[in-house]
Amino acid sequence: MIECLFTMDYEIYGNGEGSLQELVYAPAQRLAAIFEKWNARYVNFVEVAEFEKIEECGTDSGIDLVRKQIRELHQKGFEIALHLHPQWYNGCHEGGRWQLDYGEYNLCTLPEARIAEIVERGLNYLRYAVDQARFTPLSFRAGNWLFQPTQPAAKLLSDQGIKIDSSVFKGGLQRNHFLDYRRALKNGYYWPFSTDANVPDPKGEWIEVPVYTEMVPLWRMATSKRLALGQRAAQPSAGRTLNRALDFVRFRYPLKFDFCRMTLDEMISMVERVRREDTLHPDVYRPLVAIGHTKDLHDFESVDAFLGFLDQKDIAVRTFPDIYAKLSPGNNVAAGREMDALAGVPLID
Repeated sequence: MIECLFTMDYEIYGNGEGSLQELVYAPAQRLAAIFEKWNARYVNFVEVAEFEKIEECGTDSGIDLVRKQIRELHQKGFEIALHLHPQWYNGCHEGGRWQLDYGEYNLCTLPEARIAEIVERGLNYLRYAVDQARFTPLSFRAGNWLFQPTQPAAKLLSDQGIKIDSSVFKGGLQRNHFLDYRRALKNGYYWPFSTDANVPDPKGEWIEVPVYTEMVPLWRMATSKRLALGQRAAQPSAGRTLNRALDFVRFRYPLKFDFCRMTLDEMISMVERVRREDTLHPDVYRPLVAIGHTKDLHDFESVDAFLGFLDQKDIAVRTFPDIYAKLSPGNNVAAGREMDALAGVPLID
């Protein structure tokens, strides 16, 4: 069985550039209307650190609209989830620009006490935004997908009641930040884990539901839509460019199921390949996590048409609370790569 989960990283550019009205509020408002049209909901990964600092420093009047929107989305049944870019917390706004603390770029490499402080601070802002003092999100996504080393961050997040991570994208590699998700290629569509998000552990308290990827030749990444969006994003500094280039020097590269950067035909083709697997072995549960970013969201027509395609094919659109019971240990945990391999299902990396 296939179900799709649309996840939205709700944020401005990683260097602090951009208008909240233009890059967050307006695209999320249009996207929510499209999902409501199809009686569907998406997962809103709220980047709490930037919003708290923007509000604290009074640098963008759009923050009031954003906070109101988070609350309204929550009331309408959209999942509100935790997303953290910790470099914001020590940031300051000078000369019309944000100066962020890139020494704190990866939450997982910080001292345990600092991780705990950041997690608590982020959760407090999220509770303030949804106007519920006891609110606890079910799911988490690390800034720039950096959930390595997994411990102690995973335990500190779990202690707060968070149970699902969606930071991993199979085949991911970022030498600049010591991220390596290539080992996860051996896993299924989801898995429990404990000490390493890459490594399944049947006794793990966490469940990883990765952003769905296919391993493709690099030329498949070079679509006009993806290249145009890439030019809008903040570019890496010169000293880090070589390592980033080396990340691409391999036979195949992970193509994320990105509903902002993929064309309609690409999205349909990706799902059709999974449908062929599902036809052979419908007993395997296949949650397909799509990712998007409000700052990348311009092609609303393709999203609308894709939701129509999923509806036509009877593929349900879910959020993590909808599917949590199916992911828990003992409930179809055999829906992994090993089961597909034993059954003779072609594996798409």
